[in-house]
Amino acid sequence: MSSSASADAGSLLRHHTPFKLFWGASVASTIALQMQIVAVGWQVYQLTHSAFDLGLVGLVQFIPSLFLVFVVGHVADRYDRRNVARISALVEALAAAALALGSIEGWLNREIIFAVVFVIGAGRAFSKPTMSALLPSLMPPALLPRAVAGSASATQFAIIIGPAVGGFLYVAGPVVVYASSCVLFALCSLMLTLIKRPAAAPVNAGNSSGKSSGASLSSVFAGLAFIRSKPAIMGAISLDMFAVLLGGATALLPIYAQDILHTDSAGLGLLRSAPAVGALAVALLLARHPLRGRVGRTMFIAVGVFGLATIVFGLSRSFALSLAALAVLGASDMISVVVRSSFVQLETPDQMRGRVSAVNSVFIGTSNQLGEFESGLTAAWFGAVPAVLIGGIGTILIVLLWIRLFPDLYRVDRLVGK
Repeated sequence: MSSSASADAGSLLRHHTPFKLFWGASVASTIALQMQIVAVGWQVYQLTHSAFDLGLVGLVQFIPSLFLVFVVGHVADRYDRRNVARISALVEALAAAALALGSIEGWLNREIIFAVVFVIGAGRAFSKPTMSALLPSLMPPALLPRAVAGSASATQFAIIIGPAVGGFLYVAGPVVVYASSCVLFALCSLMLTLIKRPAAAPVNAGNSSGKSSGASLSSVFAGLAFIRSKPAIMGAISLDMFAVLLGGATALLPIYAQDILHTDSAGLGLLRSAPAVGALAVALLLARHPLRGRVGRTMFIAVGVFGLATIVFGLSRSFALSLAALAVLGASDMISVVVRSSFVQLETPDQMRGRVSAVNSVFIGTSNQLGEFESGLTAAWFGAVPAVLIGGIGTILIVLLWIRLFPDLYRVDRLVGK
């Protein structure tokens, strides 16, 4: 793409009102979620001082995604995706309000926190794949890789701001954090309401040929069947799942902050933000200068660097070095995210994107929430540092194995829309 064409594409995104509203909604919801994550993690660890309980937070949030995966995909393809995402944001706002009320009244304990986190997980089970499927229907295919990078930059910007703000606000008490999250989720819902351009293809839940099949079992499971029929897509999605499942150390950040790096809730917020600093820098770079070629190989290298950065973080006893390692971790993960997300969306027919995104969301949820449970469980068995090291080494081994299992994915050169 020439420099003038690149500038024209960037200008189109800046003046594309549906994309700007989508971008704002993503920022608001992600800041709210990240603030909640910091507050819940710190609150649970203060209540129980248990690494296993920190892992349980991730597991409880993941369970709804697993059980709702096929329902979510069918809903995202059959109904207006804006309405589905909007209602999901309102559910998350109500959950944040419940956490705030429980903190005010003093009845918020470990079990109730887990119950509310389960509700949040259910809301995210619908919102994440629906938002992922909504974006391609708002954009011309030629702009989608740039829009994905731009959307990712919104997410990473929010992940920088959210944990830092959440950590500092927690000094005033968890009520302030949860109430602020509630307002931001409501703002997300409002911005989704303002998207006027019709979303494409939520009118039926047909198969890849576009024929409607209503709520049939074959329609509901069509997303999984489509992914299984495309080895390269399966390889891209599963690489992320297994790599981050093993390499995800974020659940243990409260332990690192308090017991290893000896900092407070504000320090925890900075640690939570550090991966997003690196990720945002890369997302902004990719939004202006998309990858030109050998994107498959680039993705594998990025995941390998993710594993190495995890190992460095696990060994670090310096707060500054830990922040740097987490920033590199986030930067490498963002390269993988942009390549994988663009590749999967561009290789999927629009009428299938809701169901494919729902299955993809479970894989991502597995790598994130279930990865947090794995980290908490491993830390309970072996300690926090060995748990992180095992995860980093495992990530590198997964990269080497996946190169052999999915050679076509490794050889993907360019991202091309259908």
